[in-house]
Amino acid sequence: MNFVKRAGTSLRARKSKAAALLAVFVVLCTLLLGGFLLQGATARQEAEVQRRVGVDVTVRGEGLTRRLADRLGGSERVHRYNPVLSLRAGARGFAPLRSEGGGSDGAGAGDGEQPAVALNGVRDFGLLLPFSYGSARITAGRGVAPGDADRDVVVVEERLAAKNGLAPGDTLRLASADGERTVSATVVGVFRDPAPDPARWTPSYELPGNLLYVPVRTAERLGAGASEVREAVFRIGAPEQAEGLHSAAERLLGGTDFDFRVNDKAYRDQVRPVQRVGAFAELIVWLVAVAGALILGLVVLSQTRERREELGVLLSMGERKWKLVGQLVVEVAAVAVPAVFLAVLIGRVAGGPAGDALLPRAADEPAAHPGTAPAPVDPPQLRAGAVDVGRVAGIALGISLVATVVPGVGILRLHPRSILATDT
Repeated sequence: MNFVKRAGTSLRARKSKAAALLAVFVVLCTLLLGGFLLQGATARQEAEVQRRVGVDVTVRGEGLTRRLADRLGGSERVHRYNPVLSLRAGARGFAPLRSEGGGSDGAGAGDGEQPAVALNGVRDFGLLLPFSYGSARITAGRGVAPGDADRDVVVVEERLAAKNGLAPGDTLRLASADGERTVSATVVGVFRDPAPDPARWTPSYELPGNLLYVPVRTAERLGAGASEVREAVFRIGAPEQAEGLHSAAERLLGGTDFDFRVNDKAYRDQVRPVQRVGAFAELIVWLVAVAGALILGLVVLSQTRERREELGVLLSMGERKWKLVGQLVVEVAAVAVPAVFLAVLIGRVAGGPAGDALLPRAADEPAAHPGTAPAPVDPPQLRAGAVDVGRVAGIALGISLVATVVPGVGILRLHPRSILATDT
């Protein structure tokens, strides 16, 4: 009889033992699939953390202009960037806040002693430190976005907005320090700065309520073409990429001294738990593969010893030894294949709860309203793909091969007379 048909007959005759072997395989395949799904989910979550949280690198130095910041921000390793250009401007058609205690600003904005305001030209509001960590927040509208680069928009502090009745959609006129240039900007947002008004007299441009945010190019026009920025913040994917960014900054700045600071605390706080889960998943895969081979090897070995008489009869009838080993391989493989599909079904049912329990929740950055409290990002679902199923099937068949071939070596060393003599 063909050894493949004989394997099917043997499985039907030993239904209880085949069921027990199937149960062992289902457990092993489920654990293997869970390990692979965890590895894939942690890799996706780590990539998402790199994109959303990332590592902030702050560059300060002489000669750092908006154009150089744009070139450095165009690097493939930079996800987002934000140059900051600081200057003073005069007010036209609205009243800046005044400090208690009197005094004169000497703003020179073309209207005598009109107080001045402080401008921060920015590109990406979400990378400003006070808003990233929640000490300041948007209370109405939105912040300056990269899409505002060629627009004249402004974000004002709520004390200044309350004094002048400003709201998103209103127009604000700003003047250069020498009063020769004016810009009409649309108010797109109102923010709250927690810094209190100083108790002593302070120049108006130093009052927290007189700080305004505009796009960098708007600030350049009001600053008589000034383009040297105070600092530039670049968000990269991982701390390992900081060295490459430092080399690029050094080339662009001509080797001059500059301050290069890496802030990776938020990244490490988010990524380390994910990486620990990924390492745990990899350990699961290795342990299950090794333990599965040992357990199935012992099961097959015990079944082989119970079937010594059957094997001896087949050998005495002239059956080749390799076919006996092949029969055992087919029997175990025939049980392994349905076990893989059962493991996939179990994974579909238990994937969601398992992902919520095992994967850490990463904090998302605020998108629409920078400065608000971070919202948690749901961990990715554990979903079995064709690649994961293929890997589990391959390992399961490999385990079945090892578990049968190794005990089958003993069969190759036996002779029919010794087997039958021992059984009798």
